Amino acid sequence: MTTTINEAAAGLPDVRDAFAGKRILLTGATGFVAKVLLEKLVRTVPDIGRIVLLIRAGSNGDARARFEREVAASSVFDHLRAVRPAWLERVLAERVECVTGEITEPGFGLAPARFAELARGVDVVVNAAASVDFREPLDEALAINTLSLRHVTALARVANAPLVHVSTCYVNGYNRGEMREQVVAPAGGTRDAIPCQRDGWYDVDALIDSLQRRIARVRAKAGGADPERLRRRLTDLGIREAQRHGWNDTYTFTKWLGEQVALRAMHGHALTIVRPSIIESTLREPAPGWIEGVKVADAVILAYARGKTSFFPARRQGIIDVIPVDLVANTIVLAGAEALSAGPGRRIYQCCSGSTNPLALGDMIRLLQAESKRNWRKYDRLFHAEPKHDFRTVGEGTFRFVMGAFGIGATAWNGLRRLAGAPGATRALEKLRTTRLLALTFAFYAHPRYRFHNAGLLALAARFGEEARRLYPVDARLVDWEDYLCRIHMAGLNRYALRRRDAVPDAPAATAPADGGADSLATPATAPH
Repeated sequence: MTTTINEAAAGLPDVRDAFAGKRILLTGATGFVAKVLLEKLVRTVPDIGRIVLLIRAGSNGDARARFEREVAASSVFDHLRAVRPAWLERVLAERVECVTGEITEPGFGLAPARFAELARGVDVVVNAAASVDFREPLDEALAINTLSLRHVTALARVANAPLVHVSTCYVNGYNRGEMREQVVAPAGGTRDAIPCQRDGWYDVDALIDSLQRRIARVRAKAGGADPERLRRRLTDLGIREAQRHGWNDTYTFTKWLGEQVALRAMHGHALTIVRPSIIESTLREPAPGWIEGVKVADAVILAYARGKTSFFPARRQGIIDVIPVDLVANTIVLAGAEALSAGPGRRIYQCCSGSTNPLALGDMIRLLQAESKRNWRKYDRLFHAEPKHDFRTVGEGTFRFVMGAFGIGATAWNGLRRLAGAPGATRALEKLRTTRLLALTFAFYAHPRYRFHNAGLLALAARFGEEARRLYPVDARLVDWEDYLCRIHMAGLNRYALRRRDAVPDAPAATAPADGGADSLATPATAPH
């Protein structure tokens, strides 16, 4: 035991001691956050018992095959592969167990005996699974971000294991002001219709039933409509319902619902909710700038770099809350270590930068634009030509007026060209479509009207002591924004998230894979988490 006097006084052991011999069930293992978390656990907790990954079967095999293809082969392990290749191979083979299961099905789709066996072999559950598409069809978002919590919490209760659930700071929805580490109240017009329980959580069963009835009516009304048309209708339904109840998009709405399901199901048990803000590339580990796919801020950077947009509706003085993904993984590690040691209780931690190291949106734009103009040749996968224009931001009213006027002209000119037999859309019309898509998806996050606080998380880190703060840093004051944005993040985005220009043809405008694929010109609608 390596517990220090200060740590013993706080009642918390050394983080590595807390996980020694323990068995962790991790969901969402093929996702961005979970990969960084998995690498961190493998690298820093040598005595960990076992890491059990619940993975949906892929088209080419079971969970293990998908793990080998999408996780073990990931560049997140490049550092370990370079310095300890045989050790890494042995650890992944001996300590990582893969279970083929479906998180959206009761019992994960396993036979009852297999589910019970799985529960008996778990000491702590970390739920990092999520649909991170802002504009997911409501049925799909509800299944994975909300209803799956019924299945995850069922396993945690049977296992008598603490649950660490990864949510998002943006469950705060349309609320404004100082957002602290507590249960979030709805901000929509229907807030009084959602019953609040004595200890603060909201009973959302009736609301979920109502949403499922609306989904069923849309499906019935669609009849034999083609699947893509039905998908669009369910997407529109999700946005309408989210905004009616107090959230900007389906992602944040269904994540809030998921929190309430977990709070109810884990009452009397150990539940920790970890809320990251806008997650971007690593600050330090496993390598500075490591990222997978195009995230929220990167969507706008990529569109600007490719000449697809040059202005955006934004509130420059607002705080844009960005947090490196390794700080998020470290937060989950500390939360899990505490949950294993401290017993039942409800804990909420926000992993964010706005209260301790605030970054104004205008400063972020200024830094990224200056780096882009100064060193664009360094980012050969990001920039295909020198950026000629400034990236301008305007108010929402001005944006709507300009887009309306510009749209009329661009559409008319494109129509004349087509009458004359010219193929394809004009560059102006492509820019219009991309800018509209960007604004539709991300404008809410570019008008921040609240500040996230994380005093509880910083206090947790302090209770674990100095060595834990060194090994598992969570404090955003470690981030030098100019260095991080202009050197670490831009280089990482260019190296890890984007393909070489000659590797594949550019994706067509106004389309993007849901996972934030590498070379999409029209910005994927991926969420903060």
